[in-house]
Amino acid sequence: MALDTSMPILVVDDYQTMVRIIKNLLKQLGFEDVDDAADGTAALDKLKQKNYGLVLSDWNLEPMTGYELLRQVRSDDGLRATPFIMVTAESKTENVIAAKKAGVNNYIVKPFNAQTLKSKIEAVCGA
Repeated sequence: MALDTSMPILVVDDYQTMVRIIKNLLKQLGFEDVDDAADGTAALDKLKQKNYGLVLSDWNLEPMTGYELLRQVRSDDGLRATPFIMVTAESKTENVIAAKKAGVNNYIVKPFNAQTLKSKIEAVCGA
């Protein structure tokens, strides 16, 4: 089964340059329907308005962190099943463990390339 490049993806990062980089990588992989949010609160609003096939969220966000966003998504019956990949510059073991316990589907450490992103998405969205 190939990746469903028509599925909508939400990129959550407060750093616009990173949003642009991730969007460009997704475009290289064939994804066209990509939205973004600058923080967890904005992301939650978008998640309630549109059915996303995947969330790619940075860990370090203000005022709601990516970890808090993940917990909110997992505690919402309508959003619980949404695949969620955490993106972070920190590979702290305790963060990875906390994210796993909160129900993250996968974890990407920055910097990463299109191939890494593709393999993580395939692992989560079943290729």
